[in-house]
Amino acid sequence: MNSVAWRDVVFQYDGTFEGFLCCVFESYVYKEFPIAFSGNEECWSLYEVRYVVTEREHARRVYDSILRRSKGAADVVRRGFLTCLPEKESRLYAVVRKLYEEGAGFLHNISDPVYYPVAKALRHLSGELEKLRGFVRFSDYKGVLGAEIEPKNRVLPLLRKHFCDRYANEAFFIYDRTNKELLVYANSHSRLLIVDSLQLSLPGEEEVQFRRLWKRFYETIAIQERYNPRCQNTFMPKRYRGTMTEFLPDDYEAQQKGVNPPAACAAFPSPCAPNGKSEPAILPRSERSAPESAP
Repeated sequence: MNSVAWRDVVFQYDGTFEGFLCCVFESYVYKEFPIAFSGNEECWSLYEVRYVVTEREHARRVYDSILRRSKGAADVVRRGFLTCLPEKESRLYAVVRKLYEEGAGFLHNISDPVYYPVAKALRHLSGELEKLRGFVRFSDYKGVLGAEIEPKNRVLPLLRKHFCDRYANEAFFIYDRTNKELLVYANSHSRLLIVDSLQLSLPGEEEVQFRRLWKRFYETIAIQERYNPRCQNTFMPKRYRGTMTEFLPDDYEAQQKGVNPPAACAAFPSPCAPNGKSEPAILPRSERSAPESAP
């Protein structure tokens, strides 16, 4: 890169995938190299900070240019933006720049220094998606199914089709506690919303009974003589168990109902009632729609 022709700047943008693509667009238009990216929060830097306005047409042009060079590269950039990779914008910008300069050949070399950190993050994302397809536990809220998850990556845009197809005749929601994102589905339509917090009502007696039955089923089919906690931790990591009914203590239903459980039980969160709060009867309409994973 010619250090004289390109100026070092910090790009501040709205945090969306389209906004990131607009940063790529303006980088080439104005010959500016982004040494860092910042979200909408106030940004302090010794370098020049420039706010990039999200223009859908600019984002589309950049995405189409990546797609023309390599469909695989477009998928890497789109999915890579959903990962929890530190400094992911800078990593993905480096991938896009190398794609423009050298073509997509480096994507076949996983040891490539530019591609490796992104490829590693994508493997982590794929593993988390695979586990959450089976680990999500729904509860019944007066005819609406609800669940909570605590992923490391932003997985709901990629889980959306799976659950909408699987529960096509149901009304349901899935709340991502980590990324404050809510997937809502009803009447063959789905929507992603940004929700700072979600208050879930206490379970009814029937729901509590179903949870107990599920726990008894899980315990009954287990073969005690073949108990292998190390193997279990491999296929069902502990970090997922805080929202899985079968791993919560027997008295968590009493905890939700306001009865003081044993001290040991208080450390286990309920899978569907964080902080013992109640969910609104109608989902708030004023919430912002979550940005999609691609323009």
